[in-house]
Amino acid sequence: MKIILINPPWMTKGGIWENIASCMPPFGLAGIASYLESYQINVEILDADALKLDYDEIKSILVQKNPSFVGITASTPIISSALNIAKISKTVLPGTKVVLGGVHPSVMADEVLKEESVDFVVRCEGEKTIKELISGIEIEKISGLSYKKDGRIIHNQERPVIQNLDTLPMPAYHLLPMNKYFPAKGSYKKLPAMGMMTGRGCPGRCTFCLGNYLGEKIRVRSAEKIFEEILLLKNKYGIKEVSFYDDTFTTKKDNVKKLCEKIISEKFDISWSCFARVDFVDEELLKIMKSAGCHQIMYGIESGDEGILKNINKKISFEKVEKIVNITKNTGIEVRAAFMFGNPGETTETMQRTIDYAIKLNPDVAIFNITTPYPGTEMFKWAKEKNIIITENWDEYDLSKPIMNLPTVSPENVKKYYDKAYKDFYMRPGYLLNRVLKIRNLSDVIDGVSTLLGIARN
Repeated sequence: MKIILINPPWMTKGGIWENIASCMPPFGLAGIASYLESYQINVEILDADALKLDYDEIKSILVQKNPSFVGITASTPIISSALNIAKISKTVLPGTKVVLGGVHPSVMADEVLKEESVDFVVRCEGEKTIKELISGIEIEKISGLSYKKDGRIIHNQERPVIQNLDTLPMPAYHLLPMNKYFPAKGSYKKLPAMGMMTGRGCPGRCTFCLGNYLGEKIRVRSAEKIFEEILLLKNKYGIKEVSFYDDTFTTKKDNVKKLCEKIISEKFDISWSCFARVDFVDEELLKIMKSAGCHQIMYGIESGDEGILKNINKKISFEKVEKIVNITKNTGIEVRAAFMFGNPGETTETMQRTIDYAIKLNPDVAIFNITTPYPGTEMFKWAKEKNIIITENWDEYDLSKPIMNLPTVSPENVKKYYDKAYKDFYMRPGYLLNRVLKIRNLSDVIDGVSTLLGIARN
């Protein structure tokens, strides 16, 4: 029996992301593959996005490999690509079982299973569910599985989450095209760089986020296990930098502190960045993170208007934001700040306030997105109830297009302020001079020029 796990190509990446986006491993598939291998199951990963494969190339590989199961992961922006691959799989290999998993199939299982080419949906955490499916356990007894039977869609009971992530094997990096991955422009200090996930869940309950779709409880791997993985990446693959892609890497401060102490005591030469919330860091933690090689932190600020923050349940204060941004900068860590336009209650005045606030904070890097109500979020539910969803063409859900027709501001104005934000923030003479003074090497020049050209075209 052979299993192929596929990461679909992202065909419709739009807006600024066309110019600055990263290409990082399919973390979920890498974890599932290593779990299956621990049971001596023959598995391969086809990262069609990293390898830039088209559908004809994917078809040829499937025919050549002739797998018993094809597992395809999908977030909302790539679900159409995933379903195309499902159709290809069934066309060329009618007897092969097609399984979809990931965020979108988990929260939209009924929609996905209406596709004739999809046999099963694995909801939420996939390791144990797909292992049981492949092992031939009666499908009625497999928790976390959805499927079709006698013309009906059936959802088995939820599977309890894995409480101790240390019990899982290390991701199957040996099955990935490791030389094809790269970080987002402006986010790294050294190359080659690699992404990592160290936990599951998010402490926030923002209405636009699916950070807790893998369970309410936040679970993290131990500092020892994280260090072990970094060691593998450095020694086996020559990785010089790690990007921690957890929604909030600093949720468990003590664990982060232990990891930093380990890196420092081992005199381990690695640079790294992470995502965090301003309410989950403090000066003591930031200082030890800096000493351990952290050079950049991404904070989700979202808006410069207090009312908008309340509307999206972003429980942070501007006083806290300004304090932590200043401490982070003074510690010597770059600040990458994220903002959104088109939240519930948004007006042209609140969007201008967000631009003004971004300029006031003056982070080293600012990312502006258009608020996107992804299926499964509170915001999507709210927008559906209000009947303000413009489209359910999931290809459009790429953070660069208005998806909601808000009663307080037009989609055209949301797009206008999204474009305006990049130009107003990045085209300031003082900002440009500061970035020039920070140039360390040729790659900084190339990244800077390509990013500015992307902003100019946006």
